Amino acid sequence: MASSDIDQKFLGRLAKAVEHDNPLLASVLFRILGLSISLSAQLIKARKQRWQDASQAAAALDLTCHIVWLSREGLVLLQQYVLPMVGNYVELKVLAYKLRASFYHVFVLFHNTPPVSTMGVHTPEAQSTSAVSGPSPRADKGKGVARDDHDETSGKGGPVAPPPGFGPAPPTAFLMKPGDYLPEAHRYFREAVQLADQLLWGSHSLRLSVKTEYAAFLYECVHDAEASRKVAKDTIAEVYEATEGIDNDMFNDACELVTVLGKMMKRGLGPSSTTVRSKAAHGGSGSGTSHGAAAPQVEHQHQHQQQGEQGGAPPGMI
Repeated sequence: MASSDIDQKFLGRLAKAVEHDNPLLASVLFRILGLSISLSAQLIKARKQRWQDASQAAAALDLTCHIVWLSREGLVLLQQYVLPMVGNYVELKVLAYKLRASFYHVFVLFHNTPPVSTMGVHTPEAQSTSAVSGPSPRADKGKGVARDDHDETSGKGGPVAPPPGFGPAPPTAFLMKPGDYLPEAHRYFREAVQLADQLLWGSHSLRLSVKTEYAAFLYECVHDAEASRKVAKDTIAEVYEATEGIDNDMFNDACELVTVLGKMMKRGLGPSSTTVRSKAAHGGSGSGTSHGAAAPQVEHQHQHQQQGEQGGAPPGMI
């Protein structure tokens, strides 16, 4: 997301690089970096708490509001000051497009109407729906459960749901206009992916960051597991097809992201499918390298590269 370590690394590096030529742009990038660091901590906390019970709904609601507010502030800075000034840059332009998609990714997870994720479900809305389920019976004092006088009319109707578009506003409505942000987020991700493919080579860590979050977005928000796995598989293949040299720092980032993509290739598959793919990856007809074994191979290359720094192997190559 906009809170990933790799995005933060590029934000700081590129802000420092443009500080002399464009101090305003650099200052805004540093501000977005600060928001991103705060957002990262909040998102980690939200992912850890999303399976807890509803007794902590108030704290979860505060956390959701904080996440939406940080993302909104980052998006405003990005749209007003960064996107209009990135035309002459390469990595910064890709990063800006990626951050825009990332902020919308957060909106879809925590602020979308209708909800597409369980991330922001700990809100008073869930409690309000249970509150209208009907009156509870009075306490039993040894004479059986007391019934209301008008029980015979209960079968004639019940709570009437509001018509579409007139339901209760989400708790974060005071921060941003409620609505369906999914189509817009998907469009921004496609634009970021297209730009990364045009301007960056296959093993560039920023390009891998774009593809990794896009695969996560397809799985978490679009609920298209097959498309998510295809993006992950194709991205790993692009890494091994790349011939450009990279430095040690980018190599380490690429190893980390390829490992994540390797896990994404298996998300949504049953145990039998995973076993078949694993056997095909390790015991297939050896006419080429299987993409299913990409993550372990990169980890092996990473260890070999670290040993090579002491034994004479050329550093920074993938």
